[in-house]
Amino acid sequence: MKKIIITGGAGFIGSHVVRRFVNQYPEYQILNLDSLSYAGNLENLKDIEDCQNYSFVKADITDEQQISKIFSEFQPDGIIHLAAESHVDRSITSPLEFVKTNIIGTVNLLHAAKECWKNSFEGKRFHHISTDEVFGALGNEGFFTEETKYDPHSPYSASKASSDHFVRAYSDTYGLPIVITNCSNNYGPNHFPEKLIPLMIHNIINKKPLPVYGDGNYTRDWLYVIDHAIAIDLVFHQGKNQENYNVGGFNEWKNIDLVYLLCNLMDEKLGRKNGESAELITFVKDRPGHDLRYAIDATKINKELGWKPSVTFEEGLDKTVEWYLANKDWLENVTSGAYQKYYQQQYH
Repeated sequence: MKKIIITGGAGFIGSHVVRRFVNQYPEYQILNLDSLSYAGNLENLKDIEDCQNYSFVKADITDEQQISKIFSEFQPDGIIHLAAESHVDRSITSPLEFVKTNIIGTVNLLHAAKECWKNSFEGKRFHHISTDEVFGALGNEGFFTEETKYDPHSPYSASKASSDHFVRAYSDTYGLPIVITNCSNNYGPNHFPEKLIPLMIHNIINKKPLPVYGDGNYTRDWLYVIDHAIAIDLVFHQGKNQENYNVGGFNEWKNIDLVYLLCNLMDEKLGRKNGESAELITFVKDRPGHDLRYAIDATKINKELGWKPSVTFEEGLDKTVEWYLANKDWLENVTSGAYQKYYQQQYH
């Protein structure tokens, strides 16, 4: 029976990965390890929390002794590492938090895995989830590939780049069996409303201003979170050791065009007149070091593992909006902070 630790499993992407592994592999034991920071929400996993092959531990990956104890007791065969500080704006105001979690936390996990598996690396794997932002910015043409040189521009992307280097260093120095995936911008259900799409959905529902940085022409590649969870599953089980795989949606949108699309979609679903929500768009001062364009070439994972997005952006966005409109209580809980009481209610 395989034992898998998934870090950050109460977060946005992590909860979808946990759900997939719990449901897809009932013979596995899945341990969700999360510190339950502001973006970690156990309500994301209410549908699987009573499954026999699932357990949760509240733990901070920056606590070396605590992580070592958990590894020693659980004896995992694999690690899927998603726990991270991930919001660029927060990294600009609080860079040391990103250094602590994304770098120190990752090294603690690597060291614990090395010690836990010191007798044999056979059948073991450390899967590190990273971001396309480590590659820096693109002009109007070209794509990030697995060979693109690192060129991070924000404290967030610099901390993730450093964690990637440490993962490779543990592979090169100690032989630790690792894989790395670098993904583009995720969207979908359960996303904390600080990133672009869930923030706009929340503000449109409440008729609040829709803040758009600069002229809105920043371009991003968008990946449906459930498709990302499927890609992580494939790479974890079938990817080659010491390799990295880019995971993207083949789906570029300028921020301003995306916001207009979202406004029109929600006007229709909310029964508002067409263009009503677009009147809420407000252009705000640009953030420092804002990268113009990200775009991922996901040819490698497609050719080697057969992965490709299962939905178009319009389909995925429609599913996402429908989820938020059907789960207004969840949205209210996370914006009010009430969700943080769930751990106490459930585990104490």
